[in-house]
Amino acid sequence: MKKQVGIIGFGKMGQLRFNIIKKLDIFKVVSIYDPCSTKKNKLFVNSLDDLIDNKDIEIIFICTPNYLNKQLTIKSLKKKKHVFCEKPPGLNANDIKQVIIAEKKYKKILMYGFNHRHHDSIQKIKKIVDKKEFGRILWMRGRYGKSVETNFYKNWRSKKEYSGGGILIDQGIHMLDIFLYLAGNFDKIQATVSNLYWDLDIEDNVFALLQNSKNKIDASLHSTMTQWRNLFSLEVFLEKGYVVLNGLNTASKSYGEEVLNIAKNRSLPPAAVWEEEENIYFKIDNSFEKEIIEFNKSIIKNKKPMIGNSLEALQLMKVVDKIYNFS
Repeated sequence: MKKQVGIIGFGKMGQLRFNIIKKLDIFKVVSIYDPCSTKKNKLFVNSLDDLIDNKDIEIIFICTPNYLNKQLTIKSLKKKKHVFCEKPPGLNANDIKQVIIAEKKYKKILMYGFNHRHHDSIQKIKKIVDKKEFGRILWMRGRYGKSVETNFYKNWRSKKEYSGGGILIDQGIHMLDIFLYLAGNFDKIQATVSNLYWDLDIEDNVFALLQNSKNKIDASLHSTMTQWRNLFSLEVFLEKGYVVLNGLNTASKSYGEEVLNIAKNRSLPPAAVWEEEENIYFKIDNSFEKEIIEFNKSIIKNKKPMIGNSLEALQLMKVVDKIYNFS
């Protein structure tokens, strides 16, 4: 019998998760709660408690505004539910520490929705890095930007009390998560956190410099919502080659074609002539499906997810906190 699922929040991400669960046919959604939704159906319940207290529900998907993520995760764990929560895992690292206490106490599976790690292109990069076929990473550069419009003022993401921050915690957090996935933790951080255009109480640009002193890896991040032409670009330069990912398959199709350039067999400097370059085009985004499959495997095996677990979330939010300290 399929495990029964409740979804809290039925905005863009709640609907996306609902459709993917239906497509994969691994779980069964039996209950949805969202007092603000305009797309209500027969699965909707009248209160949060109706959903969380339902003993038939084994899994809860939390797809709510950021400020609710911590409290709803803890409440769901206390009710002995497995939890899948969208990013960010909380508003700061302290939130995640509180979640981990509940996770350990109630011994349920918890996973966070960092789907970018599950992109086939990122998985390809990870394999190249781990196999060390190009040597060790020297440096990484990530740029992730989008454009918003004046309607953004009406969105909860534009208000710090609900979002916890601006473009960094909204979008740049994905690039930071990829950095950590590839290079481990960063112990030295400098950043400029600014509001260059939108005049809100959240940042619209972050420039961050990060360093892993142990592995001698430098990284730079630009996270922006004044990128009038949406952009995703990840560059990883290693001792004997490089991988560059430009574009990203998303539902909006606004980041361009997802293309991974791989170059190896570098000649000795200073000539640095690249003898060959391989170009791989990724036509589909199956990252959200792969997340659900990973979550299901973790539940079956009763083990922490390999990707998107609470310890990774804590490490990530510690870096986010350090960057926001430069606000």
